Amino acid sequence: MGKISQGILGGFSGKVGNVIGGNWKGINYMRVKPASVANPQTEGQMDQRSRFNAALKFLQPMKDFIKVGFKSYAVKMTEFNSAMSYILKNAIIGTYPDYGIDYSAALISKGTLSRATSALVESTVAGSVAFSWTDNTNGADALATDVAMVVVYNPVKVQASFLIAGTRADGNLTLLVPETFSGDEIHCYLAFKSATGTKVSDSVYVGAITVA
Repeated sequence: MGKISQGILGGFSGKVGNVIGGNWKGINYMRVKPASVANPQTEGQMDQRSRFNAALKFLQPMKDFIKVGFKSYAVKMTEFNSAMSYILKNAIIGTYPDYGIDYSAALISKGTLSRATSALVESTVAGSVAFSWTDNTNGADALATDVAMVVVYNPVKVQASFLIAGTRADGNLTLLVPETFSGDEIHCYLAFKSATGTKVSDSVYVGAITVA
């Protein structure tokens, strides 16, 4: 049974017929419960599910990072759902059922803060990935105190490692990764967030390297 909490014009919670009402982050919403179908495995549904699974496989291992990277971009949805939406629209490649990720087109952070410039990455020591970039604090809204955020994704292990530390002015940051990553190809990203955490930059795809 649904309950109306603010009069007939207010939102409601619960179920009335096939309409479900609720509140998320102070926003009243209603959604229609889908009717059962005889064949839920249509070609279109399976195609969409395959795309969704490819995006989920990529983002799930870095979900805690996504909460920071997509914080300012998420509008009336969670940070993770916002990232999923971006990846589905911009970074899915392949054909059904073999969908994958265009890592160079993927963003794991999205915002208006100045991005990293001249970013590089290498791994010469086992269990270690070294990022470097040019300090561009003289341009636009970039500040020396902006905090660096680095992520590596290992598609072989379906795992990610990330670190939020150091500053834009440092020009470098070393990320420790599991020893089991040794010999695997990883995809590397770099972004910044303001010291106050109110702004983030778009992530930069730094490239793919093999872990020492």
